[in-house]
Amino acid sequence: MGNLEKSVGILDSGVGGLSVLLEIRKKLPNIPIHYIGDSAWCPYGNKPAEQIQARSFAVTERLIEMGAHTIVVACNSATIHAVEALRASYPITFIGMEPAVKPASKLTKTGTIGVLATEASIAGEKFHRLLQTHIHPNGLKVITQHCPDFVTLVERGVLTGAEVEDAVSRYALPMVKAGADTLVLGCTHYPFLRETIQKVVGPSIQLIDTGEAVARQTASILALDRGHGEISVHTTGNLACLEHLFPILCPSLSANLAEILIT
Repeated sequence: MGNLEKSVGILDSGVGGLSVLLEIRKKLPNIPIHYIGDSAWCPYGNKPAEQIQARSFAVTERLIEMGAHTIVVACNSATIHAVEALRASYPITFIGMEPAVKPASKLTKTGTIGVLATEASIAGEKFHRLLQTHIHPNGLKVITQHCPDFVTLVERGVLTGAEVEDAVSRYALPMVKAGADTLVLGCTHYPFLRETIQKVVGPSIQLIDTGEAVARQTASILALDRGHGEISVHTTGNLACLEHLFPILCPSLSANLAEILIT
């Protein structure tokens, strides 16, 4: 398979995982990357666990057909409900996402952490294990908030302005008023709103996401960074929407954009 053996696949419920793609490209400029955003089924965060897992398997099959040998599950909801089953089913490497509770527990000074995430992420057993491991033993407090409007805004390419500021005020400011000094961006869509989130909550509040850490882990696994660095980005949604969004979300990258049908 040549370079295909060292290509990276990235799956997400929509365009949020492009925030992870950006971080991976910084560390692996020459590795071919195949991205599939399942925008026809976006968001995953309010879907039943069985449906999230079924879609994750369907997208994974297509990424493997494209030659992906390492797959980044760039979606917290899919990681929670599907990554272990994927690892048990395919003889390739899967790298998952999880809300950055552990690093947040080391950074907080007030002892209160806010986690902005999807319904599926907050309800998942994996998230509760993170709390049992890193929060409760240290006497810390976590406030959770699911943020459906954040995903909708990013999928529309609306990253700044009054509409975003209103959503941030509704979701994040109550956490800050309750004493949270560290906010976890627990969905790959949310880093695209980082600038506005920081503006609304203030410069003293620390924002954490896991995109850079996942990119670092991916780079450590794929030590040989070879190839021509092609990027293909596929959507199960509307191609025109992707063509509109990609230069907004990834202005520094060029990619082959295409629509893909996954049943």
